[in-house]
Amino acid sequence: MSEHAPISEARRRRLFVASCMALIATAVTFAIRGDILGDLRAAFSLSNEDLGKAAGAWAYGFTLSIFIGGQLVDLLGMKRIALFAFLMHVLGVALTLFATGFWMLFAGTLSVGLGNGLVEAFINPLTATIYPDRKTEKLNLLHVWFPGGIVIGGLVSYLLTMVHGSWQVKMGFILVPTILYGALFLGQEFPATERVQQGVSTGGMYKAVARPLFLVLVFCMILTASTELATNQWIAYILSTTAGLAAGGILVLVWINGLMAIGRWFAGPIVHRVSPIGLLIGSATASALGLIGLSIADSPRTAIAAATVFAIGICYFWPTMLGVTSERFPEGGALALAIVGGIGTLSAAIFTWILGGMYDRLGPRLALRYMAALPVILIAVFTAWWLYDRRRGGYAVVKL
Repeated sequence: MSEHAPISEARRRRLFVASCMALIATAVTFAIRGDILGDLRAAFSLSNEDLGKAAGAWAYGFTLSIFIGGQLVDLLGMKRIALFAFLMHVLGVALTLFATGFWMLFAGTLSVGLGNGLVEAFINPLTATIYPDRKTEKLNLLHVWFPGGIVIGGLVSYLLTMVHGSWQVKMGFILVPTILYGALFLGQEFPATERVQQGVSTGGMYKAVARPLFLVLVFCMILTASTELATNQWIAYILSTTAGLAAGGILVLVWINGLMAIGRWFAGPIVHRVSPIGLLIGSATASALGLIGLSIADSPRTAIAAATVFAIGICYFWPTMLGVTSERFPEGGALALAIVGGIGTLSAAIFTWILGGMYDRLGPRLALRYMAALPVILIAVFTAWWLYDRRRGGYAVVKL
């Protein structure tokens, strides 16, 4: 079957469900690897510094593979990138299970990160290609399964802990969604990306990602991703000390991710009523209010209330930014999506360090309050973008 042949509804649905399962596998790796850090430290007699180095290797792999994978998607095809992602996930789990020391753990986490980045590199352009007229809606629906996968992985890990399951059993569970997405993709023909189908040259692709408005989008992704991911890395720990939650801080993180999944599931009607830029203005506003609320929360009740507002704010950031990328800069193809996703991940890692430094110097409450500056800046930038579009007749999807 030709890569340029029309896609049947059954094939489109199979590819989309498989993409969702691949994202679940990615999210489960985050939840389970985070839960077993203490076990790994004890099993391999690691210092906290070495444990941090091994645990952080995923970020190097993710950033590297999403940037490189985004440029290879058109050259090698999405099917080969999906295969490489599957192999990296299996290899990463195997290296961790059979690790004898630090370097095998590091290599295992790096391999998982490479797999995660390759998944992100192909599922976004694949979704944009098979749903060319519903990009923002379907990318939101696809990305239901990142917070959803974290909830799944977290609950499975918790249940295994309750029955005294070993860290090896928890790690092995990652293979379940991995094998499922591999089986769902098996034998499927992938379409060529939208850019390739429409005959946009490689030069045209690079020209699209050099446009000033695209650079504004990248700047906004730095702030949206950092607001969401960096804060989520710290929120359980911070609330355990400021809101009297003790070990229950992790439940707030589960609550936030559950709300994010629900919000993304019902994104379709919202994006049909307001433009994606209008949705991002509302998201930034709720995020800022939520962060300010979290900074002053002093009880479980106020923490949950503030976390709810924060979750409503951040739930649309990542997929809507990808939707805007694909709808406004389709000539950029998989490369544009990879740049936005890669920059988002890298900046979130950097702001995780920055937030930690602010925590040490200023305390947890002021640290969260300063983080609220990021969505405040976004409100100004997105409002200016909305006014820019309005002067030109409103938000318009660019057709190739």
